[in-house]
Amino acid sequence: MPFNVHQAKTHLSKLLDRVMQGEEIIIARAGKPVARLVPVATRSAGRVPGSARGQVHVPPDFDAPLPEEILRGFEE
Repeated sequence: MPFNVHQAKTHLSKLLDRVMQGEEIIIARAGKPVARLVPVATRSAGRVPGSARGQVHVPPDFDAPLPEEILRGFEE
């Protein structure tokens, strides 16, 4: 249900409470939707260095040259 601009200005605090609960609010002017109130995306906790320790295995020859038959495929 869209809210007109006057309703949005009058009840902004209540609308913000609803948005904080996850609801999306549409604001309309003369019956036409012009804006959406949505919750601000929260930032993730970010990267934790070393969190995959022991889960990744890199073989000793991972940087060895490719076999000739594979290299030829890149040159064709």
